[in-house]
Amino acid sequence: MSNTKRVPGWQEVLAEFLLHKRAEGAADQTILDYQKRVTHFFKEYPESWPDNLKPNIMAHMSEEIKPATYNLRLVYLRSFFNYCVENNIIAENPLNGFKRRKTDIKFVNVETDILRQILYLPNRKTFTGLRDYALMMLALDVAIRPSEALGLLPENINLKNLTVTVPAEIAKNRETRILPIKPQTAKAIKQLLDARPDDWYDAPVFCSQYGTKLNESSWYRRFKNYCRQVGLDLRAYDLRHISATEFLRGGGNMYSLKFMLGHSTLFMADKYVHFVEADIREQHDKASVINKLSPKKTCVRKIKK
Repeated sequence: MSNTKRVPGWQEVLAEFLLHKRAEGAADQTILDYQKRVTHFFKEYPESWPDNLKPNIMAHMSEEIKPATYNLRLVYLRSFFNYCVENNIIAENPLNGFKRRKTDIKFVNVETDILRQILYLPNRKTFTGLRDYALMMLALDVAIRPSEALGLLPENINLKNLTVTVPAEIAKNRETRILPIKPQTAKAIKQLLDARPDDWYDAPVFCSQYGTKLNESSWYRRFKNYCRQVGLDLRAYDLRHISATEFLRGGGNMYSLKFMLGHSTLFMADKYVHFVEADIREQHDKASVINKLSPKKTCVRKIKK
């Protein structure tokens, strides 16, 4: 009788891993991302499990991909393989020793007049147009992530106190934060909430016209369509970058920005600070009055032989 331990298939292990992550409180989108990344690897390299992981992982991570994509693969696959090692399914994590690649924030400069044009485009005589407008206003006001905004419930909005609560269960860092909003943003959200029928009591604030949760990819497509109408190629996530950059330009400090963004460290907020400082320096080089006071340099027209 053989004492050889049966090694379960990767699909079986992945299913257990996803249950484990759900039990730890991972968000639905995070669960889907784990499933997507792990499945993609094994679909691309079907002969990897369980004995050929190392060479195939090296091939997978060596593909010509953007640093951000590389880092996503690293994070999700390493977590999955760590689970496998901890449960004695494989001997070692094939991603041991791999390090994250440096990435740059996609800073976005959009003129105020262009932002006004984008905000004017949604047809606020329709529910979806009213929703899109309010969603853009909130994103620009407090730099909230699209995934967090789409998970908000009416109970998370306090129109009297002008605050929005991002509860821990939908926050990316799993920490609750309370964000102040401007009266203009509160007015847009109130109009949206007033347009809802009474039986939508459990529907998200920024839901579909049927009262169901709005798919994140659907919102991305709608926002991209608005931007194309003004000749821009922006993502819905870029509203977060625009908000953060303009917050600092308007005099906000990096500590408040860190909290607003929902980051655990000042690292990302500091990147925005450096960007704004560089932007100010560029404008200073162009506009300083010293440029007018400095003596003009002699113009050389002919070279003396």
